[in-house]
This record gives sequence, C-alpha cells and structure tokens, in this order.
Amino acid sequence: MRRGLLLLLGLAALSIEAHASGGFGCDADDKNVSFLFESGVTRGMGSPVFNFRGNVEIKAKEVAADLRRLEFDGAHLAQYWSEDGQLNLVIYREREGDKPHGYVQVVIRTKGDEEGLSGSYELTAFDGVNDATPEGRTYSASGKVECIME
Repeated sequence: MRRGLLLLLGLAALSIEAHASGGFGCDADDKNVSFLFESGVTRGMGSPVFNFRGNVEIKAKEVAADLRRLEFDGAHLAQYWSEDGQLNLVIYREREGDKPHGYVQVVIRTKGDEEGLSGSYELTAFDGVNDATPEGRTYSASGKVECIME
C-alpha cells in the first residue's frame, strides 16, 4: 500500500508547481481497520490542505454496517497540523440519513524519522441511541500508522 501511496503523491507533485505545494498520505491495515488518507498541501500561509480524501474500513462486525465503510473528503478533516517533523490529523464523519446519531473519528499522531513519518491512530465509531442499545454503542481501535509527506 505504501508504494501506491508514494506513486500517487509523486503524480500529484508533478501536476503542480514544485515549490508551491506537496502532499501527504497516511495508511494503516491491521486486524481492526484499513484506511488511507491523502491530501495536497500548499507551502506557506499556514500550509492549508487541498483535495483531502480518504476511506476507512472497520473490520469489526459489531459496528453498524453503514459505519464500517466510509469515504471522506475535505469537509471531514476537522484538524490538521504539521510542525517540527510531526503530522497530526483529526478526521470526523457523522452518519447520514434518518438513523440515530453515529460517527467515525480517526486521530492520527506521527513523528518523522529518516524513513518517513510513523506513529499511531485511534479510531472511534459511535452508534447512537436506539431500541437495542439505549445508551448507544462505542467501538474503539488503535494501532500503528505510516505516513509520507513531501
């Protein structure tokens, strides 16, 4: 997966002026979840992101089917900061439709080294109040994440 991520970032960099922007990508694939997030990043003026997108697959069957596989875009990037060799993201998406409140949140924290950025993720999936679970149900997972930034 990491090789594909590098290729995507390389293609993005070729399509945009080299000094004006770059990008990042983060992925994880373990027994709990599989996800990939990527975005372009401009240089200067606070390094705003553009074209943020991603997807999450939660592998636990106890999570509601409509929350197990989600696509994300720029509206779902709640927080982003990159400073001193760190990249940190908070990604949040609420359930759509008429079902009870539910959401998926992914928090990514990384630090850079000679091979890229590595760190951890924390995922929370909440399925709101309904007849079967009056207090709602929360699923949590955590693990390692790898990111690249150029």
